[in-house]
Amino acid sequence: MHEAPAEAPVIVEVRAVDKTYDSGTCALLGVDLDVRRGEFLTLVGPSGCGKSTLLALIAGLSRPTGGRLRWWSAGFSHTGGTGRRISFVFQAPTLMPWASVTTNVRLPLSLAGMPRAKTRARVEAALARVHLTAFGDHLPRQLSGGMQMRASIARALVTEPDLLLMDEPFGALDEFTRQRLDGELLALWSAQQMTVMFVTHSIHEAVFLSTRVAVMAAHPGRILDTWTIDEPYPRSDAFRVSTTFAQHAQRLSACVAEAGADALPDAEPAA
Repeated sequence: MHEAPAEAPVIVEVRAVDKTYDSGTCALLGVDLDVRRGEFLTLVGPSGCGKSTLLALIAGLSRPTGGRLRWWSAGFSHTGGTGRRISFVFQAPTLMPWASVTTNVRLPLSLAGMPRAKTRARVEAALARVHLTAFGDHLPRQLSGGMQMRASIARALVTEPDLLLMDEPFGALDEFTRQRLDGELLALWSAQQMTVMFVTHSIHEAVFLSTRVAVMAAHPGRILDTWTIDEPYPRSDAFRVSTTFAQHAQRLSACVAEAGADALPDAEPAA
């Protein structure tokens, strides 16, 4: 059972964050956002609104040019320990093509200097969570696109993250595969008791997955609105065709359309 977002502690604080690139492009301006433990928070908005930029800042892959971020009430240097681990899943699987699935999944542990003998159980558990136990010896090219993304998720899970950041991981997949992986992701989120922050362009995916959605406007990127998708889990295919789902999707679509029309005058386009 996940804690209610309003009652759960804040694990990431984003306060008045700006991000301007060396080119002068203002990607984010005055972004305020709290990420609470146990929630499934999705970012949506028009292209160029800074969703991926914000996710990269939270991952520590980039630094803000203004404002501040805090992770578990401290700086980024305090992440990585028990209860404060972060993993990132990119848009593409980014697997090493010459290495087996098992070797790809083991990579974060190897980079951390963990002896190989100690990694076996964790790698096997991560593969089992994404239903790839029988494919550990395969090369990435021998897998379907959906299976490659499962391997990428297993690589993120092998570090036993508390916060999983996902930058539109299913966007390149067909709709059938995407919906199946959405369901599997929710099962993982529930079983692992993680916090997930997810980027997507899909209104329907956001409604199906999320406990809360944040809509971003572009030029410059900023949070336009947030609200809770207050529907019970687990969510099945029946939820996708329900009146409640359609109402949430209609409201979210209208907000995203507003975000697309809400660029500030004379603003530079975001990267």
